Amino acid sequence: MADSAIPRRGFLKGAGLAGAALATNEAQAQAPAATTTVAKSPPAPEALLTLTATEAAFLSAAYDTFIPADALSPSGTDCGLVVFWDRELAGAFGYGQGLYRDGPHAQGKPEQGYQLPLTPRAYFAAGIKAANAYAKKTRGKEFDRLAPADRDAMLHEMDAGKAEFDGMNAKMFFEALYSSAMEGFFSDPIHGGNRGLASWKMVGYPGLPATYARTAEEYRGKKVDLKPRSIQDFI
Repeated sequence: MADSAIPRRGFLKGAGLAGAALATNEAQAQAPAATTTVAKSPPAPEALLTLTATEAAFLSAAYDTFIPADALSPSGTDCGLVVFWDRELAGAFGYGQGLYRDGPHAQGKPEQGYQLPLTPRAYFAAGIKAANAYAKKTRGKEFDRLAPADRDAMLHEMDAGKAEFDGMNAKMFFEALYSSAMEGFFSDPIHGGNRGLASWKMVGYPGLPATYARTAEEYRGKKVDLKPRSIQDFI
């Protein structure tokens, strides 16, 4: 999380410019007729599977505070983190498959982690609602409507255990939120995050390790300078 957050960029920007060159009659007689270049519209944002608009706006603001656009990478939103976590919460993980959620649910020690009966999907819904309520109470606006510096300050309060959420441990929710950002940022792009292999390019990770077994000796003791490859590159 940057000490001085950078404002969010638009989710998708840019479109091609259309134009047509006008040739003289003589040039037209000697060369093929000029064609008009049709402008391409930017691809539409991917439809969300489970997140509401309010939840997606909160996550986008939080992820862009954790990972602001800079010389190292695009913003968290532009790297696809909201899409990644939406897919996770919409699947078996989000609905608690394999999790023991029966009682008793006594107050555990911090190192015991999550001790609630909620599924991850329900937990994030409750956490975002509580975070927005806290933002409105302390700063007058929901989290995604705050200035970047105020978002950063609020996340620091949550991380330090100074924020008080109704019915929820704010620090525990912060840790889950931060973890979801890191998972999405460093995941294989096939899952929706790390769009354009941004994080792998940043740290010099080449992708699927098993595919480089035969060249391991070649790079022993040397800097690995290979173009990163995703799972989808092998499909």
